[in-house]
Amino acid sequence: MEKTEITITATVAAVISKVWEYYTNPEHITNWNFATEDWQCPTAENDLRVGGKYKARMEAKDGSFGFDFEAIYDEVVDQKKLVYTLGDGRQVTTRFQDLDGTSTKVTTTFDAEMENDIEMQRAGWQAILDNFKKYVESN
Repeated sequence: MEKTEITITATVAAVISKVWEYYTNPEHITNWNFATEDWQCPTAENDLRVGGKYKARMEAKDGSFGFDFEAIYDEVVDQKKLVYTLGDGRQVTTRFQDLDGTSTKVTTTFDAEMENDIEMQRAGWQAILDNFKKYVESN
């Protein structure tokens, strides 16, 4: 089966050090890591090193559904790049680019899974990234 990659991006009006901190610190991850207001991320853990584990609990606020999003880091380049592999073997790469000292471009490319429509996956991941952008810019 041929692999399909999906890319999402957002330009965040914040310096790269703040963007990196908010993206990788569990204290912040729980405040933005969901696509819609009826979802939440009550817990997150992040061992930010090669071989380290990332884990975020994603669940509907009404308790109807939830899952653990887990990955192992393959590459960690401070304030530049994160590469990790999900439990099902798919890979995700997120790059952080300082644009002008006052804003940061965040680009994530991930292997699509085969269960859901490509556009639905893109929209869901983009919604989470947009929520991240909103959270960083409002704090």
